[in-house]
Amino acid sequence: MRTNALRLACVSMLLLLLAPTIQAQTKRIKRPRGSIGVSSADRFVRESFDLYDKVYRYESYAENGTPLSEDDINVLEYALDDVDGLLLSAPNVVADLDGAGALKQAKGVLQINKAKKALRYCAETIPVLLAGSNTSDDEPEPSESEESSQGSTSETETTGGSGTDNAEGASSDPPVTINTKYDFVPGDEILFTDDFAADFVGDFPAKWNTNGSGEVVTFGDESTKWLELSSGYGTLFVPDVTSLPEEYTIEFDVRTAGLSRKTSSTARFRISLEENNGLRQTDNRVELSVSYPQYTTNEARIYSRIKGQDPINNGLAAELREEQLQIHHYAIAVNKRRVRLWVNQKKLLDVPRALPETAIMNSVKLNIHTFKDGVERLFISNFKVAKGGLDLRRTLLNDGQVSTSGILFDSGSASIKPQSYGIIKQISQVLAQDKNMKLKIVGHTDSDGNDDTNLSLSKQRAAAVKQALVSIYDVDGSRLSTDGKGEQDPIADNSSAEGKAKNRRVVFIKE
Repeated sequence: MRTNALRLACVSMLLLLLAPTIQAQTKRIKRPRGSIGVSSADRFVRESFDLYDKVYRYESYAENGTPLSEDDINVLEYALDDVDGLLLSAPNVVADLDGAGALKQAKGVLQINKAKKALRYCAETIPVLLAGSNTSDDEPEPSESEESSQGSTSETETTGGSGTDNAEGASSDPPVTINTKYDFVPGDEILFTDDFAADFVGDFPAKWNTNGSGEVVTFGDESTKWLELSSGYGTLFVPDVTSLPEEYTIEFDVRTAGLSRKTSSTARFRISLEENNGLRQTDNRVELSVSYPQYTTNEARIYSRIKGQDPINNGLAAELREEQLQIHHYAIAVNKRRVRLWVNQKKLLDVPRALPETAIMNSVKLNIHTFKDGVERLFISNFKVAKGGLDLRRTLLNDGQVSTSGILFDSGSASIKPQSYGIIKQISQVLAQDKNMKLKIVGHTDSDGNDDTNLSLSKQRAAAVKQALVSIYDVDGSRLSTDGKGEQDPIADNSSAEGKAKNRRVVFIKE
C-alpha cells in the first residue's frame, strides 16, 4: 500500500470539509458528445471521463458503509495519481486550442471545463472513500525492487528471449515460446529501417524528426543503440517516411526502465498513421496505443479521426505487464483498410475497416505521455517499415522460389527471433498442401564482418530454419536441404541500412 500517516491526515481533513459535497452529488456528469477536433484536448476529455466513470461506480460506498476490497483500494489510489497528472496537464491542453477556429475553441473550453469538473469530483471523492477503508498507516512502502522494475541505463541487463540484437549470453537465455497461431508476416520490400548504428550516443537520430527531445543511448556493454522518447501529450517522434503503399508492415523493439506499481494507467505508447510527416497531427489519422500500468491489466486502444468524426474509439483489455518489463516487439500490419497490432506474439487489435476509403496515410508518428519525467522511461530500436502484399505461399507455388528478409536472427547468431515464425508457418503450409514438394533453404548475410564467418553463419541460419520447420511444424526433415551463400550474392547496396536489411535474407527454392 502507498497510504501513509501524512496522507491519511490530509484525507481526514478533506473528509470533514468535503463529505457534504460528495453526498449531495447524485446527478451524474454526462460525458460530452462529439469531439473537439484538437487531438490533445479530445484525449484529455476522454481520459478524464474514463477516470470519472471508474470512480463514480463507488458513489454509494461511503454513504452505505460498503467496505473496499484490496483491489478497489489499489484502483482508487492509482486513479488519484492519474487525476493529479491530468489536472496538471490541463493548462497545456487549453493552450493547444490556440490557432483553432473560434467554434472549436468555444467547444473545447466547454468540454475541458466539464472534464475538469469530473476530475475535481474524482479528486474529492477518492480521499473520502480511502479514509473510510480499513487501510493501515503501518503497511510498508514498496521495496526498492518493486518501486522500479529496472535499473538505470548503465545497469540494465539484456533479457533473454526478448528479441534484442545482442547474441551474447545466449546460452543462459530461457527457451523462446512460439505461438503456432501467430500469423504476422512482415513486408518483403524495405522502405525504411533504422537501428541508430550510424548515430552518436547522446544525439537525436539523423533519420528522425521531433518537436520535443530524445537521444540515442546504450545499455551497459551492449552494442544495440536505442532512441529514448520524451513524454508529452503533443510530443511527436517522426521517422523520415513520406509515402506508404496500400499494404505495409511496421516493426520495432521497445524496452522500458522505471516502471512500477506507481505507473499511471494513463501512461501510453501511441503509434499514429497520418496523412503527412509534419510535426502536428493531421485531421485524418488512425491511432493505435497501449497502456503501461503495472498495477492493473493493460489496454490496447484504437482511435480513428476521419473528416472531423470519430468512427472508431475503443479499448480492449490485454495482459502485457510481464512483457513490458522486458524487451518486447511491436508488429503492425496494414492491408488496405485493415489494421492489426501484435505485441510479441499476442494479437491485440484486428480492425477490418480502420482506415478511410479516401484519405491516404503516408507517415508514422510515435508518442508517449503520462510517463513520469526522469523516472519512467521508454526506448525503441530496430525500427522497420516494409511494403507488404507478397503471399509467400502463392509465390512459392507459382514461381518455384521465394526470398524473404522477414526471417530475423539475433546479431551474429543463428537464433531465430520469435516475430519471424509467421513466415515459417506459411512455408510449412505450402509443404503441407503439396506432400511431394522438397525445398532447399539458402541463407544470405550482409557484408559486415569476416567473409568466412558470414558464410558459416548463413549456413547455420538456413539449418535453423529447417529445424524450426521440423520441430515446430512437423515437416519431414528429408524433404528439406540447406545451404548458405554468406555475403557473396547481394541484391542491394551494403553501404546503407536498408540495403543491408535486404541482403540479410532466406531463400526457399523448390527442388
